[in-house]
Amino acid sequence: MASKRMASGPAITILVVTAMAVVLHRTTVRAAASVPAVAAPPATKLPRPPALFVFGDSIVDPGNNNAITTLVRCNFPPYGQDFPGHNATGRFSNGKVPSDILASRLGIKEYVPAYLGTELSHFDLLTGVSFASGGCGFDPLTAELVLCVLTTTPYVRGFQLTSSIHQSVLTMDNQLDLFKEYKGKLERIAGAPRAADIVSTSLYMVVTGTDDLANTYFTTPFRRDYDLQSYIEFVVQCAVDFIQKLYGQGARRINIAGAPPIGCVPSQRTNAGGLERDCVALYNQAAVVFNAALEKEIKRLNGSEALPGSVLKYIDLYTPLLDMIQRPDAYGFDVTNRGCCGTGVFEVTLMCNRYTAHACRDPSKFLFWDTYHLTERGYNLLMAQIINRYGL
Repeated sequence: MASKRMASGPAITILVVTAMAVVLHRTTVRAAASVPAVAAPPATKLPRPPALFVFGDSIVDPGNNNAITTLVRCNFPPYGQDFPGHNATGRFSNGKVPSDILASRLGIKEYVPAYLGTELSHFDLLTGVSFASGGCGFDPLTAELVLCVLTTTPYVRGFQLTSSIHQSVLTMDNQLDLFKEYKGKLERIAGAPRAADIVSTSLYMVVTGTDDLANTYFTTPFRRDYDLQSYIEFVVQCAVDFIQKLYGQGARRINIAGAPPIGCVPSQRTNAGGLERDCVALYNQAAVVFNAALEKEIKRLNGSEALPGSVLKYIDLYTPLLDMIQRPDAYGFDVTNRGCCGTGVFEVTLMCNRYTAHACRDPSKFLFWDTYHLTERGYNLLMAQIINRYGL
């Protein structure tokens, strides 16, 4: 674990971090502007995995939060308005989320179901489920701070919350516990040898970390005994610990996504982007530094003596998403600085609802669905670039 450095003398550290991040950030922006967003050749094609298993936060939560006592949910319109049957499943978008898109492109199935609160068929169990929970992070404290984030964020201080409702969502360790439970169910329906083969040859998708920076560190005071650099080191170490635990449960082929350009997410523009709601440079810089450290650790662990036989991939979300934000015309978007739901500057989860925040007329023209999450079309374009770059 990174040592804590008190904020009493962080100025030099922050300047060093910021200077390093600015160089990386400018390099990223230049790359996005001067070459196609897909710059690397596809990786060697691996056999099609029999199943896809998903861990992480609201980007890939298909409805697990519906089954726990939390306000961080979206199982109501207008969420899901473009999902089959116009069904609000608990996915934080108007339609499919990245895990659905990846499973479909892999030829596994069209949708990755939530493990919790769902009547899972044998086919579902054999081909993969999602354990992701909206609001979690690599930092275990992040899942506990959802209520604090809602009540301290300036634009929702007047929103009335029921204090008796427990706000915690699933931590990453909670998700691992559910995976262990799942493996028992898989063994009962497939037999031990086949179950072990499915676990070891399937693809694992890990998408989280954004809330650690955007919410836990920048929005609440509860991790401010770390300076920014130390907190990034701490979160990366939490990510390493999770990867090692997941490997210990039999996973071998693991894709780990980095953080997006957090400062350009509509909610963060509203919170800290000033009257013009500009992208927040410090938040983007923090994401760049976090991503560089995470990628370095993934490369160190990949196929190492500590994790023999592992195939770990770092997935860059930052570069293609920043390009979509900065060059909307190239992707057919009209709006990239606010969401489709309501005003698009503060609505998310309960505040994005059919009674007080109607959806925009044409979500396909918006990159973001609400103030945190992309539209289905946004996710489709993002995943197309990722799959083209990293292969299936």
